[in-house]
Amino acid sequence: MAENTARKGERPPLIAKKPSRKREPNLLAVIDQNGCTGCEACIIFCPVDCIEIVPGADFAQFQQVVEVDIERCIGCALCAKHCPWDTIPMLPYAEGIQKAPGLTLKSICNQKTVEDLGSEVRGQGTEGRNLDK
Repeated sequence: MAENTARKGERPPLIAKKPSRKREPNLLAVIDQNGCTGCEACIIFCPVDCIEIVPGADFAQFQQVVEVDIERCIGCALCAKHCPWDTIPMLPYAEGIQKAPGLTLKSICNQKTVEDLGSEVRGQGTEGRNLDK
């Protein structure tokens, strides 16, 4: 399996208890949290329970988003098919791991976020930036 470079550290205990997948999928669901409304439609259709609710700032249901635990996603695309906001792109596995931090605003799965990418870039100077977005 390809190394998961989108992970910051160990998964939280309750998430880590969930069963892992048996093989690396061809595609990976990555939620673009910039467009996610937290409606939870994707959660209902996920057959492996790999989509987690990321609570909002002060209140559980206020400004919540969801996040795919990319170590459990099997690439079935059911979440993407049923997302009413089209915020779940299905990406080739390696590309999904690479792009996930740039689409993640908050993480409950201990995955890298936009903020982590910003601090990495600030530490590298301009040579570490991907300027052709």
